[in-house]
Amino acid sequence: MQNHFELFQLPQQFNLDQAQLDTAFREVQSRVHPDRFVQASDAEKRVAMQWSTRANEAYQTLKKPLKRATYLCELQGVDLQTESNTSMPAAFLMQQMEWREAFDDAKQLKNFAAMLELETDLRQEFKSHLSKIGTTLDKGDFIMAAQQIRACMFLEKFMSDIAAIEEST
Repeated sequence: MQNHFELFQLPQQFNLDQAQLDTAFREVQSRVHPDRFVQASDAEKRVAMQWSTRANEAYQTLKKPLKRATYLCELQGVDLQTESNTSMPAAFLMQQMEWREAFDDAKQLKNFAAMLELETDLRQEFKSHLSKIGTTLDKGDFIMAAQQIRACMFLEKFMSDIAAIEEST
């Protein structure tokens, strides 16, 4: 079975041209979309639906950098161990604690300016980690990339926690 990159005839790498991905997706969808198989047999309709679903899933995976990085690791047989492996570099753990304290303080004081500032810092850190992931994947160090992906997952979750507080007020 083809992997997502092969399905869209794209290079198997972290950095992708979004316009090229979009074009490839539309081209695949135009060939397999169920609407093109209205007059087909039930079996052909089912196959078209399966291909269309697969194309959508592949597109959603490759479109988002963190999902794409995760997928690249999976293709190399590297399990991210998101549930069991919580080890991180000490500096990142210390930074996490500082962010968590700042978040708790801002939440308790209802200091939304501080929350926005924290959210901005987290977004910047997230972008920085994504850049590092790309470099690490390009070097073929999928074990290190997995650790960096877990850090990004933490940052993403933390940003959604802040957004939830902001939305609830």
